[in-house]
Amino acid sequence: MMFNNPMLVVADIDKSVAFYKNLLGLDVMVDFGANKTLTGGLALQTLDSFKEFIDSDTIFFGGNNAEMYFEEDDFDRFIAKLSISDVVYVHPVKEHRWGQRVVRFYDPDRHIIEVGENMAAVCNRFLNSGMTFEQIAERMDVPVSYVTSLLQSKEKA
Repeated sequence: MMFNNPMLVVADIDKSVAFYKNLLGLDVMVDFGANKTLTGGLALQTLDSFKEFIDSDTIFFGGNNAEMYFEEDDFDRFIAKLSISDVVYVHPVKEHRWGQRVVRFYDPDRHIIEVGENMAAVCNRFLNSGMTFEQIAERMDVPVSYVTSLLQSKEKA
């Protein structure tokens, strides 16, 4: 058994493809018409075709019970881009207790999208503020080895 990818049911596949491309930079990798797989593995399925698949007209949007999670290296740039879009926010930017900044908003079908600051970027932000690796680890409630690995992987990138 192997998990393949998440699939979202959408009312207007062209509108959804444009949303994911323009805001999140995802491109169509595979196009089957009623089903399109985007970069990163996210698949979109038309509402009408999905109703046929499950033999039901009962489809609910906006359940607030799941989300698609993305990480962004340049969180501030993304937030500036998001601020000039017409998205509906679940909540504005907030900082979790471990220091990662996140924002949640809805796609055109009210699926929740979370964009979080890349964890290496969080460590870098703390490092640039003058914190030591030990202080960063304590602030984030993670081992120093995790902080070290994130900052080393960021240097290699």
